[in-house]
Amino acid sequence: MAESVRAAGGVLYRPGAGGVPEVCLVHRPRYDDWSLPKGHVAGDEPELAAAVREVAEETGVAGIPEFGLPDVSYRLPDGRPKTVRYWLMRAADTGPIQDTDEVDKLDWLPLPEAALRLTHADERVLLDVVAALPPVTSVVALVRHAHAGERKTWSGPDNLRPISAKGSEQSERVVERLATFRPHRLIAATPLRCTQTLQPLARATRLPVVVDNAFAEPETPEALPGKLAAARARLAEVRTAGRVVICSQGKIMPSLLASLKGDPEVDDYRTRKGEGWLLTWSGETLLGASRW
Repeated sequence: MAESVRAAGGVLYRPGAGGVPEVCLVHRPRYDDWSLPKGHVAGDEPELAAAVREVAEETGVAGIPEFGLPDVSYRLPDGRPKTVRYWLMRAADTGPIQDTDEVDKLDWLPLPEAALRLTHADERVLLDVVAALPPVTSVVALVRHAHAGERKTWSGPDNLRPISAKGSEQSERVVERLATFRPHRLIAATPLRCTQTLQPLARATRLPVVVDNAFAEPETPEALPGKLAAARARLAEVRTAGRVVICSQGKIMPSLLASLKGDPEVDDYRTRKGEGWLLTWSGETLLGASRW
């Protein structure tokens, strides 16, 4: 079976005249088509990092990821399957098109006009999804701490168990994904490994890591309901301060995510160490939780 080609891109938007959102489309002279900015994932590059990079290269605009959109899958002319992962991105800094071999011009259009301009029908579906969304008002990146060895081999207090060499590599990949998220605050649960997971991101963003016990896992299973209530209450407070990155733990994150989504299937939200989710709100309504 042919190996699937991985790609990533974005629906990049900005406020237009009268506050009406406009999205960015690019013209590719090789195909003479109008499309959403996207491109191939390079090697083991994280898909979110690839999406932000490709959007910047093809539009000259730094896109801030806000919401995970549906994947688009199709077959290439040679028969290989291709899957493109998309994110809704808010436009930030603007500059010239970087990849002038791939893109020769771009246009910012209101959603209905952009849908008519797009060459490919499968990309129009993404604009339908975006058009149905209420305005995004807050986004939180929730991270599970990086690898910290085995609890049974650590002789000191568990809260002081540090991340391992593997965990250090994972924390650097957190930077790849989330530096472009342009967070305003970094928050870590009380264990040292949570703070250490965010330290490379703190250096990249020049933000302090604030320790908050509300996002630490419970000491016993019986304490989980109380910890969930505290985490949800604190989350409601901190997300109003702009884009926030929170590093938490594996024994609370799945239950927290499931409770936020009103989903009884806690196992669907289990998260590997060093990875996480984008949580997106419009006012008090959680629009979605998407893995990054």
